[in-house]
Amino acid sequence: MEKNLFEKGLEQLKRIDGEGGKNVIKSLEKIAPDVGKFIVEFAFGEIYTREGLSLQEREMITITSLLTSGGCEPQLEVHINGALNVGITPGKIIETFVQCIPYVGFPKVLNAINVAKKIFVERKILP
Repeated sequence: MEKNLFEKGLEQLKRIDGEGGKNVIKSLEKIAPDVGKFIVEFAFGEIYTREGLSLQEREMITITSLLTSGGCEPQLEVHINGALNVGITPGKIIETFVQCIPYVGFPKVLNAINVAKKIFVERKILP
């Protein structure tokens, strides 16, 4: 039997974001459960399961988009963890952020680097 979008999305969410993604969905249960459902079904059930890009490429695009948007540090935190979970190295994450400097400026890049630093310390990638 084929999985529905919610099941496919939950599977992809767990694969990429692990507990972080699950916690985001859980945090929405009492106040905006439909938003959690939309995230699971649309973003992870439809977009993240498409062919054409690897999970690494999708996460690199996601962290870049969040950086350039600015003010998305909580989501950036989840997706930097996701990028690490799918095999993107810390060095490549930082280099991706550096590439954004000419287009979005130092403040947004520094914010993203600070989020990455926090995660790298938590995951014992940095002392």
